[in-house]
Amino acid sequence: MKYLRDIGKYFLMVKLSFTKPCKKNILYKLVFKEINDLVLDSIPIVSILSFFIGGVVSIQMALNLESPLLSKTLIGFATRQSVILEFAPTFISIIMAGKVGSYITSSIGTMRVTEQIDALEVMGINSLNYLVFPKIIAMLMYPFIITFSMFLGLLGGLLAMTLTGVPSEAYIQGIQMDFDIFHVTYSYIKTLVFSFILATVPAFHGFYMKGGALDVGKASTQSFYWTSIIIIIVNYIITQLLLS
Repeated sequence: MKYLRDIGKYFLMVKLSFTKPCKKNILYKLVFKEINDLVLDSIPIVSILSFFIGGVVSIQMALNLESPLLSKTLIGFATRQSVILEFAPTFISIIMAGKVGSYITSSIGTMRVTEQIDALEVMGINSLNYLVFPKIIAMLMYPFIITFSMFLGLLGGLLAMTLTGVPSEAYIQGIQMDFDIFHVTYSYIKTLVFSFILATVPAFHGFYMKGGALDVGKASTQSFYWTSIIIIIVNYIITQLLLS
């Protein structure tokens, strides 16, 4: 019953986030601040992870394709499929659940503990619209991060193959081989759904947390736990619907 109540509170929170909007000039400032904090500040960690894991994926593919009967172009093909279909949209989203999710939960949770949210409501401001709505809008820029991740993942694979002696022409040809644009569309659909989850689930844990300063850390841990689980479940559902 507790989980059903939490699900009901979650959807109510999302609904109220779009009602009684604040003044436009205030929302604009909040949205741009959230874009900087949630999206732009995430570029360094996404860049490092994407580049090196793209290299690791290509090396692993090369080790499993040592037979001279198999074309080296399969390395680029397998790396592309791994990066575009799963690594960039799903793995990076789970990493972002830790970075972005913890930030959202702790910032809103701290406002709850210090009674700043109560102060907003006393002033007649819709606290959910003020705190959650800008994060939802800012995370619409999240596909930009995933596009960057895809590019760097493939670039990391190219560099790894060049260093290990695999001709770059074969790798690039493999990336282009049997390319299906729907796979990219599928990844962006997942990314948009994940961006909504990344913005709202951590906000829910921060907004409705109870206790003191120590409980902010616990709420952040719970936020990462549930955000990751929901992303994995939703990933399975979307894959079944679009690729089965």
